[in-house]
Amino acid sequence: MKKTLYFKCPVGFVKVCGENDYLTEIKLTDFEEESSDDITEEMKKCRLQIEEYFEGKRKDFDLNLRFEGTEFRKKVWQALLDIPYGKTASYKDIAVMIESPKAVRAVGGANHNNPFWIVVPCHRIIGSDGSLTGYGGGIDKKKFLLELENAL
Repeated sequence: MKKTLYFKCPVGFVKVCGENDYLTEIKLTDFEEESSDDITEEMKKCRLQIEEYFEGKRKDFDLNLRFEGTEFRKKVWQALLDIPYGKTASYKDIAVMIESPKAVRAVGGANHNNPFWIVVPCHRIIGSDGSLTGYGGGIDKKKFLLELENAL
């Protein structure tokens, strides 16, 4: 049975969804709802790791994620995981990494549909010209995250 955890972070509220011993979604929201009564250990671990990230104590996440999506999107999300803390890449860089150099727009679509906010670091994707392009949570939040990581 799917369970949900909500908690506050410096840029809004985090919604974590999980089943059994894996997570199915981590999302930034503008509001907090009531969490499930019996959240899983993996959800507790997720909250702790995100809190550590915002405290500057964590650069990498170690969570059991269940990716659902097309094979293309899974390739993009895996490539995002390869962008280190404090670094950025462009949509074009990701397209080249997954050996689909002409699929820049599709990479943007996959990035937009990333089910694991922060953990799969879509905020580290910038325009080829270095601009802070599209971010579901808003450019101000993207800038905050990149400044936190000293990536700007």
